Amino acid sequence: MMKYISVAIDGPAGAGKSSVSKAAAQKIGYTYIDTGAMYRAMALFGIENNINLESEKEKLVSMLDDVDIEIRYIDDSQRVFLNGIDVSQSIRQEMVSVGASNVAVIPQVREKLVELQRKMAKSDNVIMDGRDICSYVLPNADVKIFLTASSDARAKRRYDELTAKGIECEFEKIKADMEYRDKNDSQRTVAPLKKADDATLIDTTDFDFDESVEAVLTLIRKRVEEVENAL
Repeated sequence: MMKYISVAIDGPAGAGKSSVSKAAAQKIGYTYIDTGAMYRAMALFGIENNINLESEKEKLVSMLDDVDIEIRYIDDSQRVFLNGIDVSQSIRQEMVSVGASNVAVIPQVREKLVELQRKMAKSDNVIMDGRDICSYVLPNADVKIFLTASSDARAKRRYDELTAKGIECEFEKIKADMEYRDKNDSQRTVAPLKKADDATLIDTTDFDFDESVEAVLTLIRKRVEEVENAL
């Protein structure tokens, strides 16, 4: 029976989890699963249905059966679909980012999405990133990484990413939103953001992008070698 390798990567907002995970997956031939995109899609659903994601959580829960979220790969690119509509671009808006942090604290939302995420990890070699992958979603992952960086470095990267796409934004606003999300994610009662005891810490504050990717790949290759030697 083939042994699938699962890689779990956690970390705070703007740590580069998605971009680093995606690049690492492409280089090693694994499937990349951006769990944050799934929560963003859920937040977008709430926003589009005029739900206040801070004060009307019960309303969102009552509509969960109306939400269908899919991750598809089209031309080697991950696309996110909300009720059949490609929302890959619209879920990257800053208000959706903040909304994703608010919906992520809702137990019923997490239950719905975690079930889908675990199913994905059982059928392929995967790199999955998010806030609680190591500790909650994939507690038995073969490789566990906590990817982080200083809040200034994270805000600068997000600012550069958005401005490169022609999106107007303010550095201080982005930094404040990130710190809000850090607090929200770390203090929630259901699966809070924290470094799992058996996860390896990678601080990318002083790394460039390629160095960050290589640090992740080094850990994966070491683990794959250990698994193969044990077979």
